[in-house]
Formats: sequence, C-alpha cells, structure tokens
Amino acid sequence: MRAPLLLVAAIAAEVVGTTALKLSNGFTDPAPSLVVVAGYGASFYLLSLVLTDLPVGVVYATWAALGIVATATVGVLVFDETLDLAGVAGMALVVAGVVVLALFSDAYTPAH
Repeated sequence: MRAPLLLVAAIAAEVVGTTALKLSNGFTDPAPSLVVVAGYGASFYLLSLVLTDLPVGVVYATWAALGIVATATVGVLVFDETLDLAGVAGMALVVAGVVVLALFSDAYTPAH
C-alpha cells in the first residue's frame, strides 16, 4: 500500500507549493518562489509514482479534491480568508464525488 501514502505526500507537497505561491508576491520574493517550484515538482514526481499503481482518473480526482480542501483550510487558518456555506458545500460535493468514485466505480482498479 505504498501508493496511497505517496498520494498523501503529493497532496501535501502541492498544498505547500500553493501556499508558497500566495507568499511569493507574483514570484518577486525569491524564497517562496523556490518553494513553489520545489513543492509542485515534488508533487508531480510523487504523482508519477502513484500512477504506476493506480488509475489516472482516480488519482487526479483524489489529488485535486483533497488539495482543494487542504488549500482552502490553509487560506482560512493562515491568511484569514473566509469560506462561506456555498464554498463548504461545493468542496463537500467534490469530496463526495471522489468517495463515490473510489467506493462504487470499477475505475478504482489498480493499474496492474
């Protein structure tokens, strides 16, 4: 079960990269800009490893959905952004879609 752990790491790297993107001030601040490149680079590398074991649709859906929720949470906790009921409902629907895909679809069959 290496693939799910690598997927979690890929999501974390993407969230770090996106958080740094907010801090980079349009890529004018070098330190956060380097973190953006490293975070996205690590995320895509880890995704490439996950894709050797799991189907691309499920992997991408999971990566995107959990990345959205985690990034929005960082926005609220770190940047004092707001999240209204519609935003929460929309994210819940995205996550619910991934859960349905993973639990009930034949698409969630290992690639091998």
